[in-house]
Amino acid sequence: MTSAGALVLAGGGHSHALLLKRWAMRPQHRPDRRIVLVNRLGSALYSGMLPALIAGLEQQNNVEIDLRQLCDRAGAAFVQAEICGVDLGRQLLQLSNRPALPYALLSLDVGAVSRGSDAEGVAIKPLEPALAFLAEQEPSSATPFRVVGAGPAGLEVVLALRRRWPQRPLQLQSHPQQLGALERQMLATARVQLVEGDVDSNSCTSLRCTGSRAPSWIETSGMPVDPDGRVRTNRFLQVEGHDNVFAAGDCAVISNAPRPASGVWAVRAAQPLAQNLEAHCRKQALRPWHPQRWALQLIGDQHGQAWARWGDWQFGPSALLWRWKRRIDQRFLEAFRNAGAMAPNTPMACRGCAAKLPAQPLEAALQQVGISGSPEDAAQIPGEPLLLQSVDGFPALLSDPWMNGRLTALHASSDLWACGATVDSAQAIVTLPALENGDQQELLAQTLAGVNSVLQEQGASLIGGHTLEARSDTPKPAELGLQLTLCVNGRSHGTSWRKGGIQPGDALLLSRPLGTGVLFAAAMAGAVPPAAIDGVLAVMTCSQHQLLDQLRPHRDEIHACTDITGFGLLGHLGEMLQSSAPLQVKLFADSIPAYPQALELLERGLASSLAPANRRSWHWLDSTVQLNQTPSQGLLELLVDPQTCGPLLLACPESTAASLLSEGPWRQIGIAAVGHN
Repeated sequence: MTSAGALVLAGGGHSHALLLKRWAMRPQHRPDRRIVLVNRLGSALYSGMLPALIAGLEQQNNVEIDLRQLCDRAGAAFVQAEICGVDLGRQLLQLSNRPALPYALLSLDVGAVSRGSDAEGVAIKPLEPALAFLAEQEPSSATPFRVVGAGPAGLEVVLALRRRWPQRPLQLQSHPQQLGALERQMLATARVQLVEGDVDSNSCTSLRCTGSRAPSWIETSGMPVDPDGRVRTNRFLQVEGHDNVFAAGDCAVISNAPRPASGVWAVRAAQPLAQNLEAHCRKQALRPWHPQRWALQLIGDQHGQAWARWGDWQFGPSALLWRWKRRIDQRFLEAFRNAGAMAPNTPMACRGCAAKLPAQPLEAALQQVGISGSPEDAAQIPGEPLLLQSVDGFPALLSDPWMNGRLTALHASSDLWACGATVDSAQAIVTLPALENGDQQELLAQTLAGVNSVLQEQGASLIGGHTLEARSDTPKPAELGLQLTLCVNGRSHGTSWRKGGIQPGDALLLSRPLGTGVLFAAAMAGAVPPAAIDGVLAVMTCSQHQLLDQLRPHRDEIHACTDITGFGLLGHLGEMLQSSAPLQVKLFADSIPAYPQALELLERGLASSLAPANRRSWHWLDSTVQLNQTPSQGLLELLVDPQTCGPLLLACPESTAASLLSEGPWRQIGIAAVGHN
């Protein structure tokens, strides 16, 4: 890999998605440097099928591109973050609430936002908030719903809404004489009232489809823009005055060949953008792009008819055109699902805490060298107040070094939280992939910034560490070759909690859901929607240190506590039982929380690569641990699913549990009773 610096792709629009698909399917075209895609979500909606999604003809997971998986297949890193600007002088892509990313070569494909003000209705762009707004609407309401804007987007949306809401009054607001006879006839057939001119919209709920403009940070970053804020480029798709910044899609416009912001042009721009980025990286001549003046548009009514536009020419509506449009859209998305796809049943070792050594060889090795004793989450170092110390770490779970740093710090800190201790400091050992100095420096800086983001929330600090360079082959993306280990130190103001000490009558409480192991295993196999990973990461990246404040008034009533990590709920509960007086535990099968889709994936036979070794913990179900109902296979697998940034599990009297349950986020999953020898 060269030392030319990172190619940063800002935004997951159609142009960037297509060039990543190109590099996944034809790796020989991929530039020999670090490539990083930054997007605010792990997926991108395909605009061509948005009306079908609104109409209810498609589910969201059928109309989105999985950007994380696409990056994995293309050998690119994926960073989920909100872009807020570009520092052109220092060559930094600025991100909200995290460090900026340096670039040597930058490409912008960040889409657009709707023109107009909130007084005119909820904006159709960004798409995700608009879809959430539509989901909140009452289908049978008598209040008219108005779509403002009668361009192709507004027409398709209002016709899609008619299929979605067969009875609700619908309106389309347009400029006088904007629509021709064909469009008026389509609206009349769909029972959509046409409202022309400026009309007060306070009497109805409105969705704004009034054209688009580029995000405002493009202009405030000092780039040349047109009246709609779209960044101006030359025919090589380079931003004017900035040879190392390219742009395409709805956020950009070729100055001497302007074309409308449209998914059609974003798709067309993908190949010239890819070729010129590749040529720039290889120091070869760039090729100018001469886009055709008109592009064919197919507009569907979501009831089996579509019409075609080519400039001022129109044809239809026709059922044949509708079938053609549907076939084009479905083939477009299917190509992404097959892009560089792995062979079926390809074994893949899981990352995160699922990469830890199984319990059996670990226990055997400790016995072999004479190390014994009850397992605890942290070691106690005598003193006043008591000092606790723990060490934890794992190979990169994600190709985002800042996020990996944060997740590892949260995961390691939970060992101390499980003892009732606050974190004071940490030291880090970072193993970096073999790269050029500049790339290593950036990966290290991003990783340590992620660690610091967790420590600073707790009033703790990073006080030292050590770095190493790996001697194994550097993967693509190189970010997955990074490994981080943390030694965390803290103090317990009072008696620290132990794993052992569960008492008869104690309630068992869990602080968050289970299922991270199977979800990330499924993500590696492309078997889970991107939204599921976005959702689980939103929970995993939240610190649980504030639970200590909630538990402080009940400190003496916490009889035992641990955190659920690589050995799964049953494995870590078994450690608690081994260290307690003889007990029996009843688990409430229907109360054990799981992340959305985790149980479904487990029922289908997907599992983390550590799960088979963890299944030895099922022996606890033969006697000491009982389930209150016959478990499904999915639940049995959930009990041994390895967790990264997993929940705390504590045992306390039922009176204390009642108080904690009323405050949240705890869930009672079981109760302890007197055991039998």
